Amino acid sequence: MKKKALALLLAVTALTAGCGAQGSAFQSGKNDRTDTAAITEPGADAAGAPDGGDDMQRYIVGIVQYVDDASLNQIVASVQEELRVKGEELRVYFDYRNYTYNGQADEETMNRIAADLIAADVDIIVPVATPAAMVIQNATAENPRDDGSLMPVVFAAVSDPGGAGLVADMNEPGSNITGTSDALDTESVFNLMFAADPDIQTIGLLYDKNQHSSAAPIAAARAYCESKGVKVVEKNGMNSDEISLAADALIAAGAEAVFTPTDNSVMTAELAIYEKFIDAGVPHYCGADSFALNGAFLGYGVNYEELGKATADMIVRILYYGADPADMPVVMPDNGIATVNTETAEAIGLDYGMFKELCTDLVEIRTAEEFQ
Repeated sequence: MKKKALALLLAVTALTAGCGAQGSAFQSGKNDRTDTAAITEPGADAAGAPDGGDDMQRYIVGIVQYVDDASLNQIVASVQEELRVKGEELRVYFDYRNYTYNGQADEETMNRIAADLIAADVDIIVPVATPAAMVIQNATAENPRDDGSLMPVVFAAVSDPGGAGLVADMNEPGSNITGTSDALDTESVFNLMFAADPDIQTIGLLYDKNQHSSAAPIAAARAYCESKGVKVVEKNGMNSDEISLAADALIAAGAEAVFTPTDNSVMTAELAIYEKFIDAGVPHYCGADSFALNGAFLGYGVNYEELGKATADMIVRILYYGADPADMPVVMPDNGIATVNTETAEAIGLDYGMFKELCTDLVEIRTAEEFQ
C-alpha cells in the first residue's frame, strides 16, 4: 500500500472510528502485503497483529457500519473477533482495527469513508446494513483498480440484496460483491402476533419509508393484514423525534399491536419509545432481536453474532483462499428465532408460551442497551 494513501486514511480515522456494477473483473490472489505500517507490535494486544514477526501475511479489512445500534454493534464485534480467531489459526493478520468506521446514518459521511478506503487500496470492504452496502457498491463500481478489477465487498445484514440491486442472483451474485442477509420472514412474525391475540382488529406499521430494508416486509405486512380483514395504520419517521411522534400517533389511532421490520431508524429510537407501547398495553413486534433487547415485546429473525461469524468466514475465503465473490452465494442464517423481552411481556400481560411451537428457537431477554 502506498504510504501517502495510508497516511490519508489514518488522518480521517478520528472522524468516525467505531463501527456495483455487474460484470466485475475481480481477481483473487492480489493481496501479498507484508509491510507493517500502522500495525501494533506483534503480540501487543488481542486486536493487534498476532505473534509471527514483521513478515506475517497482512490483509487490510475496511468495515463500514451504517449506524450505532445494538444489532450492528454486535455484528461488527462478531466479525472482528472471528477474524482475530481465524488469523491466529492461519497465521495471518486481518487488520481491521484502524479501518473500522461508523457512517452515522449519513450518506455524505459514508461516501467520504468509501473514498478513503478505496484511496488506501484496502483488500476488502465490509459494509454493515443495506444503506452502507449500497454506498460501498457504487463507490467500488465507479473506482476500478489500475488493473481494471473491482475491490471485493462482503456485506453484512442486508435484508433484500436482490431488491437493493446489490446482487444479480442470491446464488451467483455476479460481481465483486456478496455477503450475508438477515431477510425477514414477515408472515411468521404475524403468525406469532395472531397466536398471542387472535382478535386483533387494528395493526400499526412503524417504519422509516426511506429505509430500503423496510420496503418488502411492509408490503408483505399489508398483504397479510388484508387477507385477515384487519385495519392497518401506518406511521413513519426518519429520526428519533419523528419516530417517537409516530409511535404516539399509532397509539392514538387505536393500534392493538405494532409491527416494525429490520429498520435501523426505528431501532435507534427503540429505547425512547418502548415505554410508550408498554403504558398503552401495545406489543411491538420487530424484525431483530436488538429491538427486544431495547424494550420491544418481540424481535424475530437471525442471531446477529452468528451472522457476523458467517460474514467473517466469507472474508477469509476471499482473501486467504482466493474465492471470487461473483460465485459465492449470499448466506442466509436461520431467521426463525423469536426473542421475547420478559419484562415487557409481564408489563403488558401477554402470554407467549405458544411461540415455542411456531419458531425454531425462543429466546428470553431483559431490557438493556447493548448485548453483553
